[in-house]
Amino acid sequence: MAAPRSAGRGKAKTAAKASAAIPQLGWSEIRPAPIVLVSGTESFLADRAIRRLRDFLVSEDPSLEVNDVAADSYAPGELLTVASPSLFGEPRLVRVSQVEKCSDQFLTEAIRYLEAPPEGAYLVLRHNGGVRGKKLLDAIRSGTGGGVEIVCTELKRDSDKADFAAAEFKTAGRRITPQALRALVGAFSDDLAELAAACSQLMADASEEITEQTVNKYYGGRLETSAFDVADAAIAGRHGEALLALRQALDSGADPVPIVAAFAMKIRTMAKVSSARGGSGQIAQQFGLAPWQVDRARRDLSGWTDAGIGRVVQMLAETDAGVKGASRDPVFALERLVGVIAARGVDLSER
Repeated sequence: MAAPRSAGRGKAKTAAKASAAIPQLGWSEIRPAPIVLVSGTESFLADRAIRRLRDFLVSEDPSLEVNDVAADSYAPGELLTVASPSLFGEPRLVRVSQVEKCSDQFLTEAIRYLEAPPEGAYLVLRHNGGVRGKKLLDAIRSGTGGGVEIVCTELKRDSDKADFAAAEFKTAGRRITPQALRALVGAFSDDLAELAAACSQLMADASEEITEQTVNKYYGGRLETSAFDVADAAIAGRHGEALLALRQALDSGADPVPIVAAFAMKIRTMAKVSSARGGSGQIAQQFGLAPWQVDRARRDLSGWTDAGIGRVVQMLAETDAGVKGASRDPVFALERLVGVIAARGVDLSER
């Protein structure tokens, strides 16, 4: 499975035990194996690696069966049931979450599973750190089951985050100047997921080479963080706090356009998740999201109705047009949007 070079590759080989008998790879090097242990605390990279493996397997065989198992609420016999060949022998991908919180029953059956993995099955075990499940991890790392380990350690240094962002643009075939890359990483040094989202947003909106001027237009003065602060406060119903954060962002020179984009990103994800049923992994696969995005959207949906979300989606379109020239007062349009979102879709000015 071909994959681009990316940040974290060097760390991966030193983060796990040096004595391990299986390959220890970075997130971008994930490849099919009967057992794939995805370890480390960086959930964003782990989710992306697992999604990349799924996409590769689907490209190899569209009949791939995908099943999700939660190790902390495991039902006896569940693992073997979903991994065993079906009547037509389709390949199977089994994604197991919460291995660091696994039940004793799962631990016993998973260790037994390693002795003879079913043919055509790919078992992905996500372990977020800690000592729980150590016996299983030791067995995998010893070579039992013929597995590989994908080590997703947190990217703490700015240089590592810069390598990650540079790989995002290179993979998409887009150019970004070194100055723009430094400015972008400086604006998102605290959250890798938001850094990745900012890279995607820039590539979607900027048609040519991305320069420092482009980054400053969208994210100058840590604008993206400010924008999401406004969105988070409004979605949670904290109207006063959201208005204060909005005014601070605008006073610091923030452009209203990317502020509306931050709202749109969160509200659209909430709209997708609101009507979906199933586990986080299943919903994430359905909508092309990461499981952490689904979990966050579910938390954000507390207190919202479908009608409220629909009203806000409509108003987002109106506000987006307003801040791009359709309104004589884009700041007023933004403040009204904040009020409607904080009221869960109710426009108090119409009462």
